[in-house]
Amino acid sequence: MFQQEPASPLPTVRPLRVPVPTTRVRPLQTAPAERSLSASRIGAHVKTLRMAAGTSASRLAKLAGISASLLSRVERGLVSPSVATLDRIAEGLRVPVSRLLSDQGCRMDFCHVPAGRGLTVDRIGADSDHRYELLGHLLSGNLFAEPYLVTLSPDAEPCVTHQHPGLKFLYFLSGRIAYRYGSKTVSVGAGDSLLFDATSLHGIEAVDSGPVSYLSVLLALRD
Repeated sequence: MFQQEPASPLPTVRPLRVPVPTTRVRPLQTAPAERSLSASRIGAHVKTLRMAAGTSASRLAKLAGISASLLSRVERGLVSPSVATLDRIAEGLRVPVSRLLSDQGCRMDFCHVPAGRGLTVDRIGADSDHRYELLGHLLSGNLFAEPYLVTLSPDAEPCVTHQHPGLKFLYFLSGRIAYRYGSKTVSVGAGDSLLFDATSLHGIEAVDSGPVSYLSVLLALRD
């Protein structure tokens, strides 16, 4: 026979009941892993260069010899690619590996000059009869670029004594002239172009027909 439990000395006390929770307990969610700043920067460079080259992601992955999924993770900054992987991607893009590692984001310049809104630069001496309209200016980087729209006045005097560091590119828009470079003279007109090392003497030797206008771009390394 079962023994009857003795009566409680406190007959008014009832057993404590734990209330049933009205909401479910959700497991703690871990915060997503933070992306590496350097990996995000490299991925942005890779994607920008790929799009500038007009290459699809699958095509670049094939050229680099890596999987498309790996390239996708690299471009999104989800992984820190190895040096070997970066070297393969650079080869696929036909750029040096340094282009993928350089911090371009903090030193990118963009210059927009509307038509006819270039800065007119006054020149002294032989260039005083040339109108120079500066078409842009970059403040950062190791390369100095100076693009001008040059227009000769009707009474412009020939000058073949220009000489300075850098490379110069000329694209002629109108007129016809004789242009001297060192000991060589060439006849150039609208649609013609010249590219040369500006450390040699150069300049317009004679004006055959006008009006003369041309685009002049000087490229040089900053001091």
